[in-house]
Amino acid sequence: MTSPQANTGPLLDEEAREGAVRRLREAYAEEAITHQEMDERLGQVLAATHHGELASVLGALPAEKPDTTSTIAAAGGRIQRRGAWRVPRFLKVESAFGRVRLDLSRAVFEHPVVDIELQLGTGGARITVPRDATVEVEGLSTEWKDLRYKPRRPSGPGGPTIRFSGAMGYGRLKIRHARR
Repeated sequence: MTSPQANTGPLLDEEAREGAVRRLREAYAEEAITHQEMDERLGQVLAATHHGELASVLGALPAEKPDTTSTIAAAGGRIQRRGAWRVPRFLKVESAFGRVRLDLSRAVFEHPVVDIELQLGTGGARITVPRDATVEVEGLSTEWKDLRYKPRRPSGPGGPTIRFSGAMGYGRLKIRHARR
């Protein structure tokens, strides 16, 4: 049960709640909290109605690191990343219309777990992940066409874990592992 003091202050908006969930996931991925602690705190975040309640849940977490979240957005046209580029801990890709091409096969992963949130309207997306990556797609929903992804057994330990979430509107999403 929360105290009356926790229910003071402005009402909680969805953006603040999503930010709190992201901070908890980041703390868990960096092993700053245990799985049980994350579950308990997620429950508190989801039940919170005021900003004061979030402060008590997030207060003991390590400070948020800069440059761990990045957004690539385009209203129309093409989004493309390839070659040696740094992949942030959290990557959000937003496109209303147009194709998305992300080649992560030669990208630099500074974090063992990377979360990529796709918010795509119309247009296809093709994502190439490293050969030794572990891919999770449970948090991803597609509206019109199915997701094309054939899981591959990692070739060895040490590859990044890439977790996809978000929504794909009208267009096909294809995720594949690099051949080499």
